[in-house]
Amino acid sequence: MGACGVRKLFLSDDILMRIEKPARYTGGELNMVKKEPSDVAVRFCMCFPDVYEIGMSHLGIQILYAMFNSFEDTYCERVYCPWPDLDQIMREMDIPLFSLETQTPIREFDFLGITLQYEMCYTNILQVLDLSGIPLMSTERTWDDPIVVAGGPCTYNPEPVADFFDMFYIGEGEVSFRQLLDVYKEAREQKLSREEFLRLASRVPGIYVPSLYEVTYKADGTIDSMTPLFTYVPEKVVKQVETDLDHTYYPEKPLVPFIRATQDRVVLEIQRGCIRGCRFCQAGMIYRPIRPRSLDYLKYLAIQMLDSTGYEEMTLSSLSSSDYEQLEGLVTFLLEQGEKYHCNIALPSLRIDAFSLDVMSKVQDVKKSSLTFAPEAGSQRMRNVINKNLTEEDILHGATEAFHGGWNRVKLYFMLGLPGETNSDIAAIAELSNTIAATYFDEIPKEERHGRPEITASTSFFVPKPFTPFQWSPMGTAEYFESKRRFLRDTFREQLNHKSLRYICHDAVTSELEGIFARGDRRLAPVIREAYERGCIFDAWTDWFKPDVWNEVLDDCGVDRTFYNYRERGEDEVFPWDFIDAGVTKSFLRREYERSQEGVTTPNCREKCSGCGAAAYRCGVCVDRS
Repeated sequence: MGACGVRKLFLSDDILMRIEKPARYTGGELNMVKKEPSDVAVRFCMCFPDVYEIGMSHLGIQILYAMFNSFEDTYCERVYCPWPDLDQIMREMDIPLFSLETQTPIREFDFLGITLQYEMCYTNILQVLDLSGIPLMSTERTWDDPIVVAGGPCTYNPEPVADFFDMFYIGEGEVSFRQLLDVYKEAREQKLSREEFLRLASRVPGIYVPSLYEVTYKADGTIDSMTPLFTYVPEKVVKQVETDLDHTYYPEKPLVPFIRATQDRVVLEIQRGCIRGCRFCQAGMIYRPIRPRSLDYLKYLAIQMLDSTGYEEMTLSSLSSSDYEQLEGLVTFLLEQGEKYHCNIALPSLRIDAFSLDVMSKVQDVKKSSLTFAPEAGSQRMRNVINKNLTEEDILHGATEAFHGGWNRVKLYFMLGLPGETNSDIAAIAELSNTIAATYFDEIPKEERHGRPEITASTSFFVPKPFTPFQWSPMGTAEYFESKRRFLRDTFREQLNHKSLRYICHDAVTSELEGIFARGDRRLAPVIREAYERGCIFDAWTDWFKPDVWNEVLDDCGVDRTFYNYRERGEDEVFPWDFIDAGVTKSFLRREYERSQEGVTTPNCREKCSGCGAAAYRCGVCVDRS
């Protein structure tokens, strides 16, 4: 097929032999789509701003890759961030960044679509633009450059990186991307200017063009107003939601990498959204309402993907797998296929209850695996504050069921720095872990034990996120986090069953920076650029993160950490993301924030509608309940 018939690699054999994991850059994977570039009207390059193994594990890109390539007029290719070894060579030898499919320089594409999954990848965005020869600032680009568009969870506050993007897609890509491509084709056929195209694109549902808005600030640094520059530019950009997950795009032939990816298995997305309403969880709010796929469609997809990949493991993906009402039927079906496919099933995001454990016992070899649960907080008071709706009785009953089922390894996830926590709430993390270990000794007779139980408690630091009830909350300082980590470590050592307990903790400095960008505004773009120019890339990787450089940059740029992280927001404060209509209303989120301060819980969506606003989409649980 022309350019794809015999693939000429962009990098020489000499370079490929000098770098780690050269298969990151060669393409040609199983199920890679091949088209003749000259036969299409739109060339779209999809980018995940991290190393290949991470990007290849991202389901969203697999879905959009399948969707774009189903369009006859579009060819979608991929690019990921070069690891620092190749980054250095590319700069020294002036080698431009290129796509995997056709090894074409990125600057030759019509679109560069970048997934914003995590705030700590922001400097990697600039690495991709810089190595591609694309001006970092959107205002400096011409038709010689691709349209740079972003999607993903971080677009729910795109402002810290707004200067680097021509546009953002807010919501699920299946809905409006086709319309955007049609607007682009028409603009090029009519020889419109780049600016004229961007103005037309702003009318496509879900598209936010930051250059078409003016932001003004009050004397205290908060936002005064955010105003569209033209009457036809929407004041509110509405999140796009795919309402029918049985009649949409899904990769029946997902890409299979040549090297082991982080998630090296088939991913079957069983539903989107969540009914639980945990007050710290951004995904649980922005992906509302919950929308399950039908059992028949999932059976079909499972067989198609197993047949087309050869994988021997499948993850059933969901924010809360236990809440998929057809889970038992799906698992039973997949187990029936076991003789043909020899396929293991992974079930993340399960609640600790008898039903989940029954399902897990069917799919796991209990001698080899551990169970993972997320109480999130050690004390009942804090679980009520965050609306976890999980009692200690539930947790201990689940642990008992697990131990009787043959498991003796349990992983528990908690957060430090939750709003209003006290030392007794933090100590309760170690005490709950100890009680779970004691439950094992109480419940399992000596002759049936397989050694000690292994209870691993992991804590991350709470980062308030946009579109959550805690978007008003102050965040703890790195010093606070570090002192609480030490306190909790010492408390673990004091527990009676400490030999059965293990405590691990995430990095506090990274969390502090994540917090600044999570709720930041446009004034942070120069900060990100300065950090990049001082050598910061792969900030999400501990070995490459440069906390000293970042602190110097924050100081030199005059970033007020108290303003961005440590203060409680005013009830009526205008947030940088208030121009987005994400379905959940600000009044609902404020109501939940106030309930959290009272320690009052809110029922899940199937028990009772809480009037969050997502019913406006007229799908999923909002329709099922009516």
